[in-house]
Amino acid sequence: MQRLQQLLLLSQQLSIFSKHLPSRSRSQLLTSSSSSSTTTIRLNRYSMAALGARMAATTSTASAAIAAAGGTTKTKQFLFRQLFEKDSSTYTYLLADASHPDKPALLIDPVDKSVDRDLSLVRDLGLKLIYAMNTHVHADHVTGTGLIKSKVPGVKSIISRASNAVADIFVEPGDRIYFGDLFLEVRPTPGHTCGCVTYVTGDAPGQPQPRLAFTGDALLIRGCGRTDFQGGSSSQLYHSVHSQIFTLPRETLIYPAHDYKGFTVSTIEEEMQYNPRLTKDEETFKGIMQNLNLSYPKMIDIAVPANMVCGLQDPVSKASS
Repeated sequence: MQRLQQLLLLSQQLSIFSKHLPSRSRSQLLTSSSSSSTTTIRLNRYSMAALGARMAATTSTASAAIAAAGGTTKTKQFLFRQLFEKDSSTYTYLLADASHPDKPALLIDPVDKSVDRDLSLVRDLGLKLIYAMNTHVHADHVTGTGLIKSKVPGVKSIISRASNAVADIFVEPGDRIYFGDLFLEVRPTPGHTCGCVTYVTGDAPGQPQPRLAFTGDALLIRGCGRTDFQGGSSSQLYHSVHSQIFTLPRETLIYPAHDYKGFTVSTIEEEMQYNPRLTKDEETFKGIMQNLNLSYPKMIDIAVPANMVCGLQDPVSKASS
């Protein structure tokens, strides 16, 4: 009886594993002959090799998807952290190529108040920070890029050329920002401000899958950034999102610069179905944006002038600008 139970368990396991094989390999996987007292199971070498390869591929794909979907992730190459600054409800993102010898890293949308926390994490993880970058000139907090530059020699600040702000590196549509063997693609998404960009993980072998889009304030989870200041345009924002973000693969993960309701991540597919503003036609969207009646941003008079010069730029950079 015990022998029979063992054989049945083995048969069930092989049946589960064989689902990962093509139909032809499955037919070759298991050959059995029975008598009243024995059951013989033979696995040929080709089938076992194919099984191992398919199982490894499935595990790799699943690991990448699971890793990218959370706030704390690490795959074979890609290390990712989602960090939060509560006063401005701002998300900062740490990305790194953890398998590269130098472990190069970058920060997206750092906040001045959280710089020490962010740099402590970089040190704890043994990373080399090379870039501190912004999706746009923020109006609700002072960026931490300049402060980071003063604390970590060699770090370069990045912002879009269209922002007209000060930085070490200006990016334009189509540019790639490399960190180790990984890269971010720059997509123009103006409308919230005239210089907004979205950074998207690369679409190439060895890049994280599913892809991640860091949308700044252009696309929020079930919302979008306001368009009534800093050269904003509701029509431009509508076209930016639909042409530059909603054209990404449906499974692409959306990581915005802010959230005020406790959400951490969404997908292209979700926002195309459930975003209460951007699922509407353009004229309806423009009407919604014109009637938000939002209050004047309390930090705008401090944040925007500071962020136009990288938050806190060192004397050399000020002189060269």
